[in-house]
Amino acid sequence: MVGFRHKRATLISHFVILAILAFTTPLPRAQAQLLNLNQLVSTVKVSADLGSLLQNPLSARQDVIVQLNGPLSLTLRTLIALLGGQITAEFGNFDMIAIRLPGTSLLQLLALPGIVYVSPDRPTVTMGHITTTTGADAARTGSPLTPALNGSGVGIAILDSGIYDSHKSFTGTANNIRVIANKDFTGENRTDDSFGHGTHVASLAAGNDSVASGAYTGIASNANLLDVRVLTANGTGTTSGLLKGLNWVMSNRAQYNIRVANLSLGAPAVDSYQSDPICKAVRKLVDAGVVVVAAAGNNGTDAQGRKVYGQIHSPGIEPSALTVGASNSYGTDSRHDDTVTTFSSRGPTRGSWTDGYGVKHYDNLIKPDIVAPGNKIVGAESPNNILVSEHPELDAGVSSDAARKMMRLSGTSMAAPIVAGTAALLLQANPKLTPNLIKAILMYTAQPLAGANTFEQGMGQMNIEGAAKIARLVRTDLLNSNQLGAPLLTGAVPDPYSTIGTYTFSWSRGMLLGHTYGVGTPLISQYQNIYRQGVLMTDGVAINNGVIAGDTTLIKGGIGFGQHVMTSDGVIAGDGIIFCSTTILFGNGVIAGDGVVAGDGVIAGDGVIAGDGVIAGDTLARGDNTAGMASVREDD
Repeated sequence: MVGFRHKRATLISHFVILAILAFTTPLPRAQAQLLNLNQLVSTVKVSADLGSLLQNPLSARQDVIVQLNGPLSLTLRTLIALLGGQITAEFGNFDMIAIRLPGTSLLQLLALPGIVYVSPDRPTVTMGHITTTTGADAARTGSPLTPALNGSGVGIAILDSGIYDSHKSFTGTANNIRVIANKDFTGENRTDDSFGHGTHVASLAAGNDSVASGAYTGIASNANLLDVRVLTANGTGTTSGLLKGLNWVMSNRAQYNIRVANLSLGAPAVDSYQSDPICKAVRKLVDAGVVVVAAAGNNGTDAQGRKVYGQIHSPGIEPSALTVGASNSYGTDSRHDDTVTTFSSRGPTRGSWTDGYGVKHYDNLIKPDIVAPGNKIVGAESPNNILVSEHPELDAGVSSDAARKMMRLSGTSMAAPIVAGTAALLLQANPKLTPNLIKAILMYTAQPLAGANTFEQGMGQMNIEGAAKIARLVRTDLLNSNQLGAPLLTGAVPDPYSTIGTYTFSWSRGMLLGHTYGVGTPLISQYQNIYRQGVLMTDGVAINNGVIAGDTTLIKGGIGFGQHVMTSDGVIAGDGIIFCSTTILFGNGVIAGDGVVAGDGVIAGDGVIAGDGVIAGDTLARGDNTAGMASVREDD
């Protein structure tokens, strides 16, 4: 590792010298080949999908996202201009900029000082009785000491295609409009929702009970909503547009008490999360105290109907994000027959990086973290939206009044805001919770679904009743510092069971920790340093010669760590039958022999996602394609 760092530093110093030469003498292709620059820079600071442009640069102008090692300097700004580049956006909170420049200038751009990583400005597009089956109704029960939970005072940022804020679902208990800010980052200068996705998503997170006698109430029914429009009228967008939205959330989180951000969209997982610009922006938000919920994606099967593994979108591949897959409740309140939907994207994460020797390394983190209902979900409909116009069958037939119309959608886009609304409830119950603690509580209290493996469901299906019970008990005097082993709760640890819709089930009693999971009562009875703000829960695992153990500075003893990915029998985390060994996740990056996962399905190749280059959102029913979105075939 020391040798590689020395090699990298030497390469960077060479690039600085080349940057000076580049402005006096064009760098001939032959010279680049002689110095093997294309190979060198690709190992240092270039995403894999820029490689072809470096080998055969186009004269056409290219849009890229550039990560810097600090604030943008006047010198770098000048050098970019000399290359014929135009800075089209600046994301000061994340030390990133967007640049448009001739493709023939890409190589010189990489040689400029202060540049850490360059990737394309990838295109983006969007990724639906929920309060009863999720346990939200049970969690709302209040008393003078424990007020009813409805998300009051908590801000949820919806980064999507806009919100039709005149819909009755978005009025508050004081008859106010709860969409308290509207921002557009698409360049279309509008914040309504002509596409139809964002309004539906927002209502699942925080719709009220004023339509259809409350039949389609959202989770946090009185939370405030922030309309952060990053997808256009046809449901597409760009990485730079999304970064603008995330940058705005970071800058305005205190003013609007933004504690949750929902991303029902996703980009191809090409880069490792350590280099992916969206993931890095998400990490900064989480470190600042914002829970970022990300849809896993809808690429659970291939064209032949086979299971596909490794298709989690970015930023769902980011360890700090709360990544959500989709479950199917079959329209019933009881959870006894719930399953993971066939379309929900499965882990492990397949973002990758290449070392100085040309060897590719995959992240291979276990994702999603949990699943939530995402099949045939009814939510608010914006007027004359494209989705319903092209697919009239999506209208739920609830009302002819534009302000009360509802529509039905399926996808992990629908599951994610259900979890985002849940996070708002937990923060109302206990504003001192960190994003990591919210993740921990949701995973610990989740219901393992029988027959689904950890790559499919994470720790299981979200359970708001159990999560709220724990959240109310977590101590509020724990500082964001070393409190390892201190009592976490103000009372006794609750019995690890919940009853929803007359069905009683066991909590998972476990948490995902990167390439493995931990299980045991101390996870919830004692404070673990992985719950602090500014660290990753995955930091709590130590791997030595293939043996997994806890990092004792971050996780207290008494917790068991799984050595295998399991197919659950529906009781607790780690039960059931072995699906595959975790050693393949932190080994050489190859999953069980060139692409096959334990005979159960196929592994996605090299980060390619359906749509190849589109930030695939996830919403469409019955296998129809619209606007290049990943299609969703509803489960029956």
